[in-house]
Amino acid sequence: MSNNIVWHEQSLSKEERRHKNQHHSTVFYFTGLSGSGKSTIANAAARRLFDLGVKTYVLDGDNVRHGLNKDLGFSDEARKENIRRIGEVSKLFVDSGQVVFTAFISPFQEDRDTVRALLEEDEFVEVYISSPLEVCEERDPKGLYQKARAGEIPEFTGISSPYEEPVNPEITLRTDIYSVEECVDQLVAYVKDRNWL
Repeated sequence: MSNNIVWHEQSLSKEERRHKNQHHSTVFYFTGLSGSGKSTIANAAARRLFDLGVKTYVLDGDNVRHGLNKDLGFSDEARKENIRRIGEVSKLFVDSGQVVFTAFISPFQEDRDTVRALLEEDEFVEVYISSPLEVCEERDPKGLYQKARAGEIPEFTGISSPYEEPVNPEITLRTDIYSVEECVDQLVAYVKDRNWL
């Protein structure tokens, strides 16, 4: 980084934005295998909280790779950079006073911990969207597992590239057991238990 870059303080603080919005700001960091339900639940939870008056936004893995991260591939290093950028963007959303949901496979614990370290203790909620590989393969909404099994997609998480399950997530949502609505209920209960609304 250049020595000529200086941090410019803003006229509004995070606390002022939270006070105006009348709710806490945080990152719900969804991680899990492809097909586990990350994007579906993130969007349903964002809608539910929005309807309760919470300012929300969803950062989806595929959507972000259409713009901000379209220059990145899927090697381990590219995946790390993908998550680093998402961490920095998520931090901006938290600073703006919003609740942001990130829906990324994010296969490496080290990368998820790096994002956690960017934020304060109550600003990062790791949400493990848990579903067995065989269930994710049965769903296969994008046909990616079939392509990976056929060797058409190299370094595919869960097949030819590892997925490290979260060590100690704040929330685990079992999408093989609970419906989308039930998973959202669990997440909203977490928010209410912490008086974030």
